[in-house]
Amino acid sequence: MDLLRFATAGSVDDGKSTLIGRLLYDSKSIFSDQLEGVERTSREMGSEYTELSLLTDGLRAEREQGITIDVAYRYFATPSRKFIIADTPGHLQYTRNMVTGASTADLAIVLVDARKGLVEQSRRHAFLVSLLQVPHLVLAVNKMDLVGYSRQVYEDIRREFTEFAAKLQIADLTVIPVSALHGDNVVDRSQNMPWYEGSSLLNHLENVYIASDRNLVDGRFPVQYVIRPHTSEHHDYRGYAGKIAGGVMRTGDEVIVLPSGLPSRIASIETADGPVAEAFAPMSVTVRLEDDIDISRGDMICRPHNQPSVSQDIDAMVAWMSEEPLRPGQKLALKHTTRNTRALVQSVQYELNVNTLHRDESAPELALNAIGRVRLRTTTPLLTDEYRRNRETGGFVLIDENTHCTVGAGMII
Repeated sequence: MDLLRFATAGSVDDGKSTLIGRLLYDSKSIFSDQLEGVERTSREMGSEYTELSLLTDGLRAEREQGITIDVAYRYFATPSRKFIIADTPGHLQYTRNMVTGASTADLAIVLVDARKGLVEQSRRHAFLVSLLQVPHLVLAVNKMDLVGYSRQVYEDIRREFTEFAAKLQIADLTVIPVSALHGDNVVDRSQNMPWYEGSSLLNHLENVYIASDRNLVDGRFPVQYVIRPHTSEHHDYRGYAGKIAGGVMRTGDEVIVLPSGLPSRIASIETADGPVAEAFAPMSVTVRLEDDIDISRGDMICRPHNQPSVSQDIDAMVAWMSEEPLRPGQKLALKHTTRNTRALVQSVQYELNVNTLHRDESAPELALNAIGRVRLRTTTPLLTDEYRRNRETGGFVLIDENTHCTVGAGMII
């Protein structure tokens, strides 16, 4: 079975956690003792219903305030597909958490409250989904039961969001009317909305086509670890382990190792289950070459006529995640694929208003949760692609060298 990673986003109280709880409950993906614990806590809170949001809101502060603070990951499977869910917060101050949860997602679900329609956070999260190049977007118009399952309300929201999404270059948009509280169109089609002719949310998640989303053209293999067993039996063994970041690699292919530029040929490709004739992103493999070449962590194996850019000057959109602002002249650690280096912030070119998409070129810095275009200079050259072409080789994180905290996420332009 293949794996679908998806993230939920939306404004506060739009019902993200409840929707995931309903998805897990109706698909019979929770244990009886989990359900008993949620029912008991719901009674203690004085709720009329079983608060399914408690399945993801696990922190005490989240339960007390009724909000999602941290990203919660949940796992479940149906007969046709495995799923990893990232439940992300809706509050403005937790935008950085939403960026984290959506950065590896194949699909994002943005919820809107049918009574409120599109709000600022709805647009903000839709923009972040497009910025992070999440290939598929689902707009879930939630709480349809509170508007009498009105088709007109649904159509108005669908039309407004579609017009906004057209500015964001979102490739695949699906709009589904749901009621997370009652389960309408979550796992099964709802009898309360006969006018809706599309699939339920779970059916869409099971059938959305993701195989073509991965870059299978540009061969990219960042070396993570050199395997060299120190035994007499394997004295001549040298393998390079890592995760394929793009393209397809086959035994016998001509390759080049960067940054040295030395050519070779793939002798074999091995997985945990044994040797294979070919491997593709995002498989984790060990590659052996026909030639003895000095290769270490951070180097990249690719095709001779299809190479990444090599540069120390990086232009990128940066989502800033620290309370200490990003300023020109700042020095940070930078992690890109398997390579670690240091970077100097040369300039903040503009800050982007994610609600109006206006560029503020006078912005001197990026504050917490701000997003802007930044120019960096690294101490060693990076092997990069544009983020919109390859999320693995086009993305990086910035780290505070004093606290070792991740303070920024970058998308190379």
